[in-house]
Amino acid sequence: MRDPNVFNIKRCLPRMSWSLDNLYSVWARAFVTQQHVSFSRTNRTLFQQRWTAKALIRAYHGDFIPEKTFKRWYLPATLPDVRPRLQMKNNTSMVLDEFAGRTEQLERAERRKKEEDEKGLAPVGSLMMAEVERRIDVFIFRCCFASSVYEARRLVIHGHVLLNGKLHSDANTRLAPGDMVSVNPAEIRFLQEPKPPKESESDESNNEPPVKVQAAASKTPDGLTPFHLPSYASPFIFLPAYAEVSFQTCSAVYVRHPTARPGYSEIPIPYDADGEIVRLAWEWYAKRRPRTRSKRQLERLPEGRDRQIGGV
Repeated sequence: MRDPNVFNIKRCLPRMSWSLDNLYSVWARAFVTQQHVSFSRTNRTLFQQRWTAKALIRAYHGDFIPEKTFKRWYLPATLPDVRPRLQMKNNTSMVLDEFAGRTEQLERAERRKKEEDEKGLAPVGSLMMAEVERRIDVFIFRCCFASSVYEARRLVIHGHVLLNGKLHSDANTRLAPGDMVSVNPAEIRFLQEPKPPKESESDESNNEPPVKVQAAASKTPDGLTPFHLPSYASPFIFLPAYAEVSFQTCSAVYVRHPTARPGYSEIPIPYDADGEIVRLAWEWYAKRRPRTRSKRQLERLPEGRDRQIGGV
């Protein structure tokens, strides 16, 4: 972890964590006037607005990745355009399909246009962080095997994670579709019964018997995994669509890469996936995208499962 004070109350930067401090940061960014970011009425320059939006996005998506490394290896080669397209009176492709009698293509185009008119364009700006979501430590956190991405990194580095049945200790690895990640159940904290509080000195002085604390969910039906979740974890517990998770075996399969469609983005993000923060961050990186990578640079590319199985 690069920042020793990631849950700074003054900055209120949302992170990948279930902690109470992070819950406060998310709440403050959404509702508190002093922390809520709105660029519609501001005296900041366009450069300052873009930098602030980039800082908010990066604080949540891979704050442990250096900025230079992120721009060189984690940004897509071509950033999708998030700017709204101009509404044309006559769509040329639809006119040609109608003239040529291609009814199937015409119906498909009409359905797509109707969906875009109802829900808007797909929030493709959030796909900037698709490569970060492929990281094995981030994937473990998304599958709810760790209460924070920092704990997930510790599990990987300390040798408690298997990748396709083999011990794997590189937290920088990016998964390919079909990869299976398994975590040692003995190292998952909320699968263990919480320890009872220690006896205080006052109890010892009064010679009173200690009170027995019953752990939550200590009795579960047969075949179900007992969970002892920490407080304030429920707002963060969800499973992404690109992960197939089995809590009985403490394993998950990376099914496919995350994507986006009109009105919906599979990239978990604490902000509006098509809002001004994502758009300004996209503008920041669109002007600072890395140059074309040479063959020598590609040889130093961090480990990616796609290259090992013959992909790009």
